[in-house]
Amino acid sequence: MKHLEALILDWAGTVVDFGSIAPTSIFVEAFAKAYDFTISLDEARIPMGMGKWDHINTLLNLDVIQVRWQKQFGRLPSKDDVDHIYQTFMPLQQAKVAERAEPIAGVLPVLNRLKAQGIKIGSCSGYPKPVMDVLLPAAKAHGYEPDHSVGSDECAAGSRPGPWMALANVLALGINRVAACVKVDDSVPGISEGLNAGMWTVGIAVTGNAIGLSEEEWNALSMSEQKALTLNAYHTLYSAGAHFVIDSLADIEPVLFEIESRLARGERP
Repeated sequence: MKHLEALILDWAGTVVDFGSIAPTSIFVEAFAKAYDFTISLDEARIPMGMGKWDHINTLLNLDVIQVRWQKQFGRLPSKDDVDHIYQTFMPLQQAKVAERAEPIAGVLPVLNRLKAQGIKIGSCSGYPKPVMDVLLPAAKAHGYEPDHSVGSDECAAGSRPGPWMALANVLALGINRVAACVKVDDSVPGISEGLNAGMWTVGIAVTGNAIGLSEEEWNALSMSEQKALTLNAYHTLYSAGAHFVIDSLADIEPVLFEIESRLARGERP
């Protein structure tokens, strides 16, 4: 590939952690531990892809959660509540993230082939740096080591859906053209991040947050159940503006050849 320069990859649900299980379950646990307040896994997934403080803040501003909060505590949630849940969340997430640091099946050989062709691998995440400091060495032990990584709290301007983490990778990796980068993500805020940065975007449907099932749960479904969930995930990610959607990062090479051809014809995202 002569024109494509870099992939900017999400982490949970994209490279590691089939189903993006680690962050979701910890949100539920953090709310319960901090305030004995119950949120569902489906609710926890709604803002997935955002920085974790913003994620918690968004959850506490959902009407359905505010109604329950008002009923339980006699008041609306405040920024102090966001801070307290976030502080509860952090050590729980740090303890959990290494358990799901193994790359999703088929992903590592693809990334190794791309790196051998000179494609740079950047990464960014809704995880803040203290969590990334645990995840990075855990993933490295399984054979995955991106060329650069940015946590959600490392850009002064903010995190997703803004472009800043993706563009921080562009600077760090010395990329010549932003249009020669592909942002790959399993969440709507992550797709928006890539679009706002001026990159090609590829959505990940089956292994990510759009379906939100572990590999074991996914394999236990019937083919018709899998098909229905997959169609819905594709619709969600295409509706967010993704240029392409695939089941897994392991399937990305044909898409990259298509993007390479478009770049060669002078097209831009």
